[in-house]
Amino acid sequence: MTPPHLQTSRKFGIAIAVGIFVADQLLKYIVTVKLELARWGNIHVLPFFDLSWVENRGVSMGFLTAESEVSRWLLVAFTATIAVIVATWMWRERRRGDVISLGLVLGGAAGNILDRIRFGYVVDFLDLHIGEWRPFLIFNVADAAITIGVLLLLLRALLSRSDRRPDGSFNDA
Repeated sequence: MTPPHLQTSRKFGIAIAVGIFVADQLLKYIVTVKLELARWGNIHVLPFFDLSWVENRGVSMGFLTAESEVSRWLLVAFTATIAVIVATWMWRERRRGDVISLGLVLGGAAGNILDRIRFGYVVDFLDLHIGEWRPFLIFNVADAAITIGVLLLLLRALLSRSDRRPDGSFNDA
């Protein structure tokens, strides 16, 4: 029987993944359909923030660009496989903090996979900048969730030595 705290963590991880997926798809709907961002290309919002239309046919920083239908579907299969691995890891994970991080990654991955299936590319539109200097690539909510989730996992892994109990097991926080 699964301990109650583990069931609660799993439900919370799934809720985070679903929440990220819904928020990502809702904002993509707003910028693609309601604002017709593809038509305008760029909408200036604040001195440091624009909405800018980008059709991202690759993964992070343009790696693995899908330039044909075959490579597009191979990329979908590759990223879906990673999402299944993340979901399995999340389901088995006992540490709540890691479940939360994995939920962020899973929700973001699902949002970007759906884009790639529907459009053949991922819709990116969030453009943070300082004047003309753009320290970040144009991204979306899914990308932000994936990045935050991975950074939290790395941080927790680096700090995990302080989380160990004397018997070698981890605290469940």
